[in-house]
Amino acid sequence: MRRRTLLAATLVGAVGAPALAAGTARAADPGPSVTQTGSTRLDAQAVFFVSYDGLVNNNAFQKNGLLTYKGYQYAVWYTADKNAVVGRRALGGSSWSTVQVGHTLKSSDSHNVISMGVSKTDGRLHLNMDSHSDGFTYVKSVAGLLDNPAGLSWTASRFGAPQSTLDGLALTSQFTYPQFVSTPEGKLQLSYRVGISGNGRNALAEYDGTSWTNLGEWSSSTGTYAGSHGSSTARNMYLHGIDYDRNGRLHSFFTWREQNGAVMCNSGGITNHDTGYVYSDDRGRTWRNNAGTAVGTTGGSDRVAVTDGGLVVDALNPDHSLMNQESQFTDSAGLPHAIISYVPGRFGQCTTNYVTDRTANGRAFHLRKTSAGSWQKTEIPIALGSSQRTKLVLDRYDNAYAVLPFGRIAGASKSSGHTDWKLLYDGSGLNAFGEVVIDETRIAQDGVLSVMYQEKSSGTTPSALHVVDFRLPA
Repeated sequence: MRRRTLLAATLVGAVGAPALAAGTARAADPGPSVTQTGSTRLDAQAVFFVSYDGLVNNNAFQKNGLLTYKGYQYAVWYTADKNAVVGRRALGGSSWSTVQVGHTLKSSDSHNVISMGVSKTDGRLHLNMDSHSDGFTYVKSVAGLLDNPAGLSWTASRFGAPQSTLDGLALTSQFTYPQFVSTPEGKLQLSYRVGISGNGRNALAEYDGTSWTNLGEWSSSTGTYAGSHGSSTARNMYLHGIDYDRNGRLHSFFTWREQNGAVMCNSGGITNHDTGYVYSDDRGRTWRNNAGTAVGTTGGSDRVAVTDGGLVVDALNPDHSLMNQESQFTDSAGLPHAIISYVPGRFGQCTTNYVTDRTANGRAFHLRKTSAGSWQKTEIPIALGSSQRTKLVLDRYDNAYAVLPFGRIAGASKSSGHTDWKLLYDGSGLNAFGEVVIDETRIAQDGVLSVMYQEKSSGTTPSALHVVDFRLPA
């Protein structure tokens, strides 16, 4: 068979919790909790326009729109006049220092986000921005800026001129979805898509502190996917993320999006199907499926393809408006967790308008690999009320937190096997538009969850952009 799925679906509120396995959290470990500790305003009038049902300053695939390094937090956004800005503050501080980096947003497209990365080998901040299947803009800081934030002034002179290449390395004329990730050795990698929606490939580039190298493409757009309604011969792999765990393994969950709409029951849906998982133990050079079998080589002729076996860890056909690019995280044992969302079958077996149907009946699910090697899937019993995405983080005790649209936060304890999902924060008072950006890097440094959100507006009227902080169990 082309795929196998191992699941143990568990609904929150089910009677009884699984027995604790070896290495499971002790009874003395605290469960999930959030305590708001502060809120700051980044911009009173950030650019606002709704495109693809989202905002350019708050897209879940924006890795990283908010990050923490050596006691300082950094944020990026576009102002009302579309200037790209990067801000910083000392952790716990209430004021942000901001600089414009010399680039203006070229189009009103919510895909054209700003993403940040840190090259630990030389202490630079890197920005990649403003791309959707076309050229990108790249800016990097001077060396050492992030290593000595208290000693170096935060001015535009600390950043180089905007570039259309990575220091001379031209990647592709069809570039989308920049995601920076630091390797355990301190190098910086850039994940991106080559091509277009429904016909694209994932690729990697790497910065060693001196220069950029294009490692090449690692996913395939070819092969035949045969669904119950029709078939498709082109697609792209949408990543939920790309993250190293503390042991140096690189993890990535994904969904496939088919080019041919004939695979759907109705043209109003989206052609996304299945949740897959791959990992790499050699810094993204070779990719393996859930069983450990090599399924692709970056820069080689054998790439991860829809026809490869052992990729799918949760099977779902294209009739339920499965969302792409949701969220992932790894726990203290290096086990991968993800959030996926779609319209469950109890609401019908064919979505006809993915925005309307997801808003009315969409649900998020927590999917994780257990220590026994099986996959557990648990519905989060909170209606999405939105077509948009949910973000996932884990605290130091491996309790899980889902940051839902509108800034709502749900949590589940490790001691329950992550089955006791409940709402911890209802988002009231935020007036958040929908999707939010989280600081994936801060939790490990001081146990605080930072959430960046933008207030609702209408048309193209600018609105306020904020960061709200929550203390997690210490």
